[in-house]
Amino acid sequence: MSAERACALSELETDTPLRVEVGGKPVAVVLDSAGEVHAIGDTCTHGDVSLSEGFVDGDTLECWAHGSAFSLRTGHPLNLPAFEPVPVYVVEIDGDDVLIDPTRTKEV
Repeated sequence: MSAERACALSELETDTPLRVEVGGKPVAVVLDSAGEVHAIGDTCTHGDVSLSEGFVDGDTLECWAHGSAFSLRTGHPLNLPAFEPVPVYVVEIDGDDVLIDPTRTKEV
């Protein structure tokens, strides 16, 4: 599978997660305050809730339900109660398009 258009870059608000579906997978897309676009699995590994409803702080996304924070770069949880990582997808920018391949995760 190749990269699919997930959203427009202009749709992203700084430090505000956007939930999209790519290849049938829920993904949280985040434009961080440094201008980098991240794409991580949108489902918290602790509580099976949407991470895109959470809070961005630097390069972390905190689950709104139980407070686990996940690294936007590695997908690893930074605190309990989550202890399993979420996938982090490779992001490509083509003009105003944010492209994600849901079969291709970052090596961390």
